[in-house]
Amino acid sequence: MDTTSEKTLQSGQEEKAAKAPDTSKPEGMLEVHYIDVGQGDATLIKCGSHAMLIDGGNNNKGTTVQLYLKKQGVESLDYVIGTHPDADHIGGLDVIVYKYNCDTVIMPDYEKDTKTYQELVDVIHDKNMKITYPVVGEQYALGEAKFTIIAPNSNSYGGNANDYSVAILLEYGKNRFLFTGDAEEASEAEMLTNGIDISADVYKVAHHGSRSASTQEFLNAVHPKYAVISCGEGNSYGHPHAEVLNRLRSMGVEVFRTDEQGSIIASSDGENITWNCSATDSWQSGEQTESDRENADNVTEQTTYVLNTNTKKFHRETCGNVSQIKEENFQKVQMSREELEQSGYSPCKNCNP
Repeated sequence: MDTTSEKTLQSGQEEKAAKAPDTSKPEGMLEVHYIDVGQGDATLIKCGSHAMLIDGGNNNKGTTVQLYLKKQGVESLDYVIGTHPDADHIGGLDVIVYKYNCDTVIMPDYEKDTKTYQELVDVIHDKNMKITYPVVGEQYALGEAKFTIIAPNSNSYGGNANDYSVAILLEYGKNRFLFTGDAEEASEAEMLTNGIDISADVYKVAHHGSRSASTQEFLNAVHPKYAVISCGEGNSYGHPHAEVLNRLRSMGVEVFRTDEQGSIIASSDGENITWNCSATDSWQSGEQTESDRENADNVTEQTTYVLNTNTKKFHRETCGNVSQIKEENFQKVQMSREELEQSGYSPCKNCNP
């Protein structure tokens, strides 16, 4: 990696990561804003005069997030966390890093050969900033709140960018908020065995409610009272998936969704958590019904797919992974699923074409 990055806290950051606040009731309020950025993630956390941002939505959402921060009176950011280098998480962060003074930028030690990733790295360098790599167990102060890095716990996920996601546990008084990016089953399993208590009042549901995350074992350990799902209305991935919604429902978890309710705000006084809206009662997954699938099958001859000739995957045109395909591996075709599968291609697990 030819970027200037550090695996340890930089000078001046030790003070933030020093003595963490206790769990006695704090004086002010903590606000957690789950910003509606469509199919993506962006979360603003405010504690007094301190603020941090986790992810910034897709490439076309940087200005949306910037205007949201401005409306909330945010003038600078103590921390910016890019959980992992997928476009729907870091796409808008180049705008934020350019527009705001950001004390600390935390990103995983994992690169992605994409224009989106390089644009963010370039802005960080242009502002003479450095990337801080996450160290599990490291704690940082945010006013009267604190957060602990809980993932990634290893560096052996191959090409699965999701499992490299930076995950944190945010604490404010007695209230606890969990954020795991797009971490999937492998990373979740490691979080269960790293010795850190991951129980939380509020769980930001991993990977937009995908079935590839939020295993029952993981949810049992978190045991949340509330869950927030950030996804786009009518997204092509079918998020949130029915399996995850069913697990949350069976546990009696109150669920909030940006695709149904827009931006969602949780406010904590250190003991109690209040919301700007009521929990959803629809429990409707984003997946196609059997009737939808049958109708789609009837017009497969007219369907346009995007191929990755290297990975032998086929995608919907709207799939977020399409922008990550290198030009020499990119091919657009009009074929049926059956024809593609007979040609040796398999469907993308994210967009489920």
